Order: sequence, then structure tokens, then C-alpha cells
Amino acid sequence: MITFGPFAVGRDGSLTPRGGLRPTLRFRWRGRSCEATLTGESLQLRAVAGRIPSTAEPNADRARTLRDVADLPAELPAGWRLRLTPDHRLTLETGAGPSATIVAMMTEMVGFALALDPYLERLEAVGASGGIGTEKTWPG
Repeated sequence: MITFGPFAVGRDGSLTPRGGLRPTLRFRWRGRSCEATLTGESLQLRAVAGRIPSTAEPNADRARTLRDVADLPAELPAGWRLRLTPDHRLTLETGAGPSATIVAMMTEMVGFALALDPYLERLEAVGASGGIGTEKTWPG
């Protein structure tokens, strides 16, 4: 066995969470914090996709950004969710199928990152990307 973050990886590529650690891998895509969490047999994927601008930010049209962001959930793929966190960050989240091997997990992570691109571009276009490249990853 080898270790890969919070996982022990068997010779067959099987993943086993290591004792006491939250089974989550964190990564960055286009300056955004992302995470993949193994929950039982499924994988949960999440990315900080943007942020609603503050009213104190110069040239920010908060009302327009909120209107445009409100339209986004209808355009997301089935099973995807857009959430607004208390600190005004926008997260895109989805679940993936069984991810019992490192290959399956990495495949889902890469697919998620690539699928994010049009939504990240959309959020940037409506002014919901400010400060994203500098935020910290989620505490583990």
C-alpha cells in the first residue's frame, strides 16, 4: 500500500480512508479551491466558483450580478447545485458515481474540473469572480 493524501491505496488501486482523516483531496482549478470527498461509495465534488461582490467594491454592480447568478442553476447539468455561502462565495457542487479506486476518483476530479469551465467563465462575465484566486482552501 501507498498513501495518497488521506487515503491508503491498495495494489489494485482501491482507496481506503486512513484512520482519523477526513477522506478529502483538495486541488485548484483556474485559481479556484476545489475538493473531492469520498462519502461511502460515492464522491462529492465542490468548487469555490465565484463570489458576489461587496457593495463597498468600486464599480461593482451587485444587483446585476445577483440577477445574473440567479439564472445559472437552470443551466447547470443534472445533479449540479449552485450554493451561496454566508461569506458570499458561490460554490458549484455535484456527486459522482462509485469511486472505489484511485483511477476512478482522478477521472471524476478531472471531468469535474473540465466541466466547470463554462460556468466559471459565465460567473466571471457577470462580475462574480472577484478575489477568487487568493482564497484559502477549506479547513480539513
